[in-house]
Amino acid sequence: LVFLLHACRQFPGCGNIVTFSQFLFIAVEGFIFEANFGRKRPAIPIRYYFIMVAMFFTVSVVNNYALNLNIAMPLHMIFRSGSLIASMALGIIILKKRYSVSKYTSIALVSVGIFTCTFMSAKQVASDSSLNEEDGFQVFLWWLLGIAALTFALLMSARMGIFQETLYKQFGKHSKEALFYNHALPLPGFLLLAPNIYHHAVLFSQSEPFQVPVIGLTLPIMWFYLLMNVITQYVCIRGVFILTTECTSLTVTLVVTLRKFVSLIFSILYFRNPFTAWHWLGTAFVFVGTLMYTEVWNSLGPFLARWRKRPKEE
Repeated sequence: LVFLLHACRQFPGCGNIVTFSQFLFIAVEGFIFEANFGRKRPAIPIRYYFIMVAMFFTVSVVNNYALNLNIAMPLHMIFRSGSLIASMALGIIILKKRYSVSKYTSIALVSVGIFTCTFMSAKQVASDSSLNEEDGFQVFLWWLLGIAALTFALLMSARMGIFQETLYKQFGKHSKEALFYNHALPLPGFLLLAPNIYHHAVLFSQSEPFQVPVIGLTLPIMWFYLLMNVITQYVCIRGVFILTTECTSLTVTLVVTLRKFVSLIFSILYFRNPFTAWHWLGTAFVFVGTLMYTEVWNSLGPFLARWRKRPKEE
C-alpha cells in the first residue's frame, strides 16, 4: 500500500502503468506455472473468460481514471468497500434472492456511511478557497463525474461477481486458472492506453535515483515503488484466491474487509489526509455494516458462550 500511495501522490494519473505491470507479471507467472506454456487446456470454456475479462478490465480502468477526477484516495477506498450494496441489489434483481432483516440493516448502514463520506468530501471540494467561483464549479463537476465512474465500476464489479459465481457452480472452482486468464486476456487492451503508459514510464525514469538495499542496485525510485507494488499485490491477490478455496466465504469477506479498513486508516495517518469526525462516522458505518452482513456476531456467539463456560467446567 505504501508503494502505491507514494506513486499516486507524486503522479496521480499513474494508475494505468501500475495496473498494466500487475497484469503482465501475473499473466507471465500464470502462463509458466498454470497454463504450462499454453499446453494445458482451461477447465472453463475460454469464451466465458473473455466475458469475465471484459468486465474486469473495464472495472480496473474506470477505477484508475476516477483518481484523476478529484477523487481522494480515502474516499476511493471507502466507496469501493460498498461492494456489498451493489452485490445485494443485483442479486435481488438478477438472481431473485431474498435476504434476512439483518442483511438489509447492514446494507442500510453501509449506504449511510458511504453517503456521509461522499457528502462531506463534496463540501470540501466545493469550499476550496484556493479556487475562484468558476474554477471551483468546474472542479466540482469533475468530482461528480468521478463519483459516477466509481458507481459504474461498483455495479460492474458486482455483476462480474454474480457471473463468476454462476460459472463456478457450473464448471467447478478453478481459482488459479481464473487468476491467470483474468490477467492474461486483457493485456492487448492496454494497447489503447499505450500513450499514457509510455508517458508515465518516462516520468518514472526521470525520478530521483534510489539504491536498493542489500543488492546495491541503483534505479529510479518510482520504478522501485512499482516493482514493490507488483510483488506485494501479487502476494495479496494470490492469497485471496487461495483463501477462497481453503476457507468459507465468511472468512474471506471478513479478511478482505479488515484489509480495506487497515489500508484506509494507514493511508489517512501516513499521508495526513483531511478526515473529519463525519468521515470517521461514515467509515464506522461502512465497516460495521459490512461485518454485520458477514454475520460475524452470530459466529462469535457460540465461541464466546463456550469461553464463558470454560472456567465453570474446570
